[in-house]
Amino acid sequence: MSVDAYCERLGPGIWAEPLNALTNLAFLIAALLLLRKQAPPSLRALPVLLALVGLASLGFHTLATRLTGALDSAFIAVFVLYHVVVFAHHYRQIRWSRAWLAAPVFIASAVVIGLLVRVGPGIYLPALLALLVLAPLSGRDWKWFGGAAAVFAVSLTLRTLDEPLCGSVPSGTHFLWHVLNAVTLWLVSEAVIRRARTASRS
Repeated sequence: MSVDAYCERLGPGIWAEPLNALTNLAFLIAALLLLRKQAPPSLRALPVLLALVGLASLGFHTLATRLTGALDSAFIAVFVLYHVVVFAHHYRQIRWSRAWLAAPVFIASAVVIGLLVRVGPGIYLPALLALLVLAPLSGRDWKWFGGAAAVFAVSLTLRTLDEPLCGSVPSGTHFLWHVLNAVTLWLVSEAVIRRARTASRS
């Protein structure tokens, strides 16, 4: 069964959401930029996960099935959980044996926030709040995470406006969510890679 969840989709065809599909290239470009950074072993999964986020989203916006929708959400979740763990290790100097606990802490927080905020962009609000928390915890890199939070806030707003503005903006605004999300994920990934490389040289 085809999932019709976005303004741009007017039919069941694979290319019924051309902008929503093609803008996933932004994630692949961001992944390629990260690959050039020669990240340390603990962070080499970041560009891979970023590319998978883009490919899963491409699958959802072309095939538009419940399965591709689930994969789309799953890879975003995996990226976020992986990042909070590597943040705990590289920014807060928490051993890997304990850093992984950042993942269930985030999940628990997301569940609570989801129960409190059941409308609009509630499902993505935990990620925005996490960026706002990580910014002051990142020390001199706060601008990277603060910038990511600002970009993601705009991105989340555009995602929320996709349906309300559908009558006046036939293409919808969801495609801009893809572009800005790619920027957001690149910013937080670039920051932690730079941090790890600096630490390894000191």
